[in-house]
Amino acid sequence: MPRTTTAAPPLTVSTRILDDPGAVLRHTLHDAPLAFVRGGDGIVGIGEALRFEFTGTSRMRDASAVWRDVVAAAEVDDPVQLRGSGLVAFGSFAFADDSADTSVLVVPRVVVGRRRGKAWLTAIDTTPDPAPLAFSRTSVPVPRVGPHVSVVFSPGRIDEDTYARNVVEAVRRIAAGEAQKVVLARDLVGTLPDGADQRAVLLDLADAYPQCVTFAVDGLIGATPETLARTDGTRLSARVLAGSAARGTDPVSDRAAAEALASSRKDVEEHAFAIESLLAALRPLASDVRADPEPFRLQLPNVWHLATDVQATLPVGTTSLDVADVLHPTAAVAGTPTDVAVRLVSELEGVDRGRYAGPVGWLGANGDGEWMLALRSARITPDGTVRAWAGAGIVAGSEPTREVAETALKFRPIRDALA
Repeated sequence: MPRTTTAAPPLTVSTRILDDPGAVLRHTLHDAPLAFVRGGDGIVGIGEALRFEFTGTSRMRDASAVWRDVVAAAEVDDPVQLRGSGLVAFGSFAFADDSADTSVLVVPRVVVGRRRGKAWLTAIDTTPDPAPLAFSRTSVPVPRVGPHVSVVFSPGRIDEDTYARNVVEAVRRIAAGEAQKVVLARDLVGTLPDGADQRAVLLDLADAYPQCVTFAVDGLIGATPETLARTDGTRLSARVLAGSAARGTDPVSDRAAAEALASSRKDVEEHAFAIESLLAALRPLASDVRADPEPFRLQLPNVWHLATDVQATLPVGTTSLDVADVLHPTAAVAGTPTDVAVRLVSELEGVDRGRYAGPVGWLGANGDGEWMLALRSARITPDGTVRAWAGAGIVAGSEPTREVAETALKFRPIRDALA
């Protein structure tokens, strides 16, 4: 059942056009950022007007139901009418149904957003009959962001040797016919310096990975390339990533790395499991489901990925969070078959992933929104502990040394941002 840690009175929501605020990531809080930004466009939140917490198998369905109630009771004035304007909530959900980590939905007190060359500010008030947001155009000061943040990482609960042994065991289980693919992860741990400005980390991530979504929700930060569910009315889009290779050190070796990835039987097989899993989960919900006939090679600063884009048409009234609930966990973060893979992940890792590889994103009053998979990420707890995770898909042809190297590659966004 959901648990609210803040009372939930009806909300009064007012959005107005804003002069260019500069980098929107600067406008969230230094010690409790809320953000969802890609290529300079997106939204950030300041403070908490409402906060809801959820656990268990129905966590996303409970959140979706709570959100419908919040929206129904809200009074929203939004002349801007862009994605992310008006009433919005940020969310982050645990990977596993039995996770001890709570999943959260946070409605900020203030939202600063930018899209399509327009910027806006939204004020969300919980007091009865609040004063109107009395401006038609305004500017906000650009906050000063603290210096670069450095963290020294050490092996976490799953070190490289343990991870390699887990890969060997997963391959054995796959050979025995228990599963076709299992996504295994390992962790690194460090401590955030006292007084660190987390916005500096977000700005570094956004600068290095502009094609990815830089996100921050309730201590979970990262820059992820994988879209679980993006909705615009009844239109749905998703992007599946599975199969990866390190970038080359020069144009010739880089091109060779991309070609080798595209022709790798192991990686093509891993990708096929991921896309088939998503399509199978989506078809009972959506119509006109379409996927790229062949994966394309997605180029990121540190890695090549095999990627497939998916589009579909949703029933009227279906929210982005409803879709995320149906699709999670995909084979890209769990394995195939899903139920067996999730069990093997829990058994072999022996560690609660928390919200790593779970859905992270936002949704608006009309149900539209965008949910990514919380990859290339780290969780910052109130005591300053930073725990980063990275994983790799294990199939019959997987080799432990290669999978350890792949996870090291996927740690790079967080490690570089905190170097």
